[in-house]
Amino acid sequence: MEGAGYRDNDVLLHWAPVEEAGDSTQILFSKKDSSGGDSCASEEEPTFDPGYEPDWAVISTVRPQPHHSEPTRGAEPSCPQGSWAFSVSLGELKSIRRSKPGLSWAYLVLVTQAGGSLPALHFHRGGTRALLRVLSRYLLLASSPQDSRLYLVFPHDSSALSNSFHHLQLFDQDSSNVVSRFLQDPYSTTFSSFSRVTNFFRGALQPQPEGAASDLPPPPDDEPEPGFEVISCVELGPRPTVERGPPVTEEEWACHVGPEGRLQQVPELKNRIFSGGLSPSLRREAWKFLLGYLSWEGTAEEHKAHIRKKTDEYFRMKLQWKSVSPEQERRNSLLHGYRSLIERDVSRTDRTNKFYEGPENPGLGLLNDILLTYCMYHFDLGYVQGMSDLLSPILYVIQNEVDAFWCFCGFMELVQGNFEESQETMKRQLGRLLLLLRVLDPLLCDFLDSQDSGSLCFCFRWLLIWFKREFPFPDVLRLWEVLWTGLPGPNLHLLVACAILDMERDTLMLSGFGSNEILKHINELTMKLSVEDVLTRAEVLHRQLTACPELPHNVQEILGLAPPAEPHSPSP
Repeated sequence: MEGAGYRDNDVLLHWAPVEEAGDSTQILFSKKDSSGGDSCASEEEPTFDPGYEPDWAVISTVRPQPHHSEPTRGAEPSCPQGSWAFSVSLGELKSIRRSKPGLSWAYLVLVTQAGGSLPALHFHRGGTRALLRVLSRYLLLASSPQDSRLYLVFPHDSSALSNSFHHLQLFDQDSSNVVSRFLQDPYSTTFSSFSRVTNFFRGALQPQPEGAASDLPPPPDDEPEPGFEVISCVELGPRPTVERGPPVTEEEWACHVGPEGRLQQVPELKNRIFSGGLSPSLRREAWKFLLGYLSWEGTAEEHKAHIRKKTDEYFRMKLQWKSVSPEQERRNSLLHGYRSLIERDVSRTDRTNKFYEGPENPGLGLLNDILLTYCMYHFDLGYVQGMSDLLSPILYVIQNEVDAFWCFCGFMELVQGNFEESQETMKRQLGRLLLLLRVLDPLLCDFLDSQDSGSLCFCFRWLLIWFKREFPFPDVLRLWEVLWTGLPGPNLHLLVACAILDMERDTLMLSGFGSNEILKHINELTMKLSVEDVLTRAEVLHRQLTACPELPHNVQEILGLAPPAEPHSPSP
């Protein structure tokens, strides 16, 4: 059906308590009838069937509203069936307030745009989550940063998202087409500039597909609902002291190589890489293991056989695009588009690095060939701006076309979701980052919220290409090899982002910065950060979180301390 957000086809919600509604097994939504008609006509127009009968489904009828008599916002219902029944257009809603935890049953209060409150919706047998899930198909529900029990309501359409940028300002260019550019190509828009984003953007970035439940605002049913936790004030213990170790040397690595060339005591070796990184001379060999090109358990002979096989596979894929004639390419717009985009990006990737400087540098040709071959390897994803940033350090270290390609594929296995057109992975990561920061430093989150920066969208580029443009080139090598160990758990890159914000906390909060100044300050951190300081702080934050006995379950999931919560099915 057509959802809320259409000017002439609002979705209506009719509520009647169980004892007042003759049939408590249906939920019916209908579009506002602009053609007129009796507001209490007996003919119904059911247009939505959730596919189950949840406890809260007590809505018995939804009837067309007359065109000549628009309902007053927050007014009495047009077809009352009792003192607590009412009808409301979803477009009239401004917010939804939930009950306090600990009550014998839960309730929701709908607040209209006019500021009035409709009668409370009581749920004696649970079911607030099911109702919010259905409403989220027609509306965007965003948790209020100032009140954890309040959900802000926004229309579920792209025009609303565009309207939320009406105060958008850029530092280096006109803002008139930023919204459309961001929606069409978030990567290049993010690379080229930072923008001012309102709090609504956080909610708009996180609409849920049908049936999804993990990121809905957490309703407070008396029934157990795993994965729906409200992050209130979590008492964290003191921050521990962390000292990073020296880099792993070639001699230390050799001590882990067994008689057949098989690596021994791999967990201990990975821990050392996590705590100290690698000596530059060791990276060419060690990165092949960290990126999954070579197996930690394989022998020297098995590695040689594997490399021969992968070399043959690489050149077969490379031949696929090398053998395309110019005439063929003119009829292959996809390949032509990839080639043009890759050539443009390669020409400006790390050109100040001696390995890539100069107009005829062979390194540029290798970057180009590897990226085009990756398009043959991963047809569905192809090439997206930003991938050249991820390949460049790998090729610089490996200095072999075939080995660099397969190491790059290993890296892309970790981050390919960042480049998907749906952007769901990036939205999810920004949401998780916000959750971690809310637990670590709620005051900083409140400050960012107050300055229209609570969406943390200025971290988009950090997460997209793993801080590649934030640190000097040698520091990026150190940062990535530490992150590739997978220690001390998943999503350490999110704690790296938290560490940077934590290190800049006083500057942000005590300088009287507004949203523009915050974004400008974050942008100006580029190449001024110490990777060792940031990694140390990230580990400190991780230890502080994991030592908390009352860490919320969804935070434990992010840190790999608990399995994802099983989706909760409403009882019949």
